[in-house]
Amino acid sequence: MFASRQRRLKTRVKMANTYSQIYLHFVFSTKNRQPLIHPGIEERVWAYIAGVAKHHGMTPIQIGGIEDHVHALIGCPTTIPPSQIAKALKGDSSYGMRREFEGFHSFGWQDGYGVFSVSRSALTSVADYIRTQREHHSKLSFEDEYIGLLQKHGVEYDEKYLFD
Repeated sequence: MFASRQRRLKTRVKMANTYSQIYLHFVFSTKNRQPLIHPGIEERVWAYIAGVAKHHGMTPIQIGGIEDHVHALIGCPTTIPPSQIAKALKGDSSYGMRREFEGFHSFGWQDGYGVFSVSRSALTSVADYIRTQREHHSKLSFEDEYIGLLQKHGVEYDEKYLFD
């Protein structure tokens, strides 16, 4: 009896498609944390990074930051691992920025990055957090912010390897 019921359940219950809802918050800084993304170009930089995300099949929710680092809240497909997303966002944007902005011929991003999962219920608050980076950093350094994010998300880290 159990086997026949199990067969009936198998034939009735199918998952024909894959459904997902994945949001990731990326944080990465300019090479040597140089303050290169000044207010006069920041909107173009954020738009460029958003364009890179779209080009790779992602949905940019909010991009922002200040002179020496970027926060990117991205809706992600299941087919691209977070490491590849970071590689695409950083690699394609640095290439484009070197070509697009005067004086950026050697522009680059720091090698490392932070990535944190975000629930749908927290999207608005994370987007607001990214939008208010300039205000936020009038009171808090990048280092303190980054350590706070790591701690908030329960990410283990070794301080001697945290910043170059």
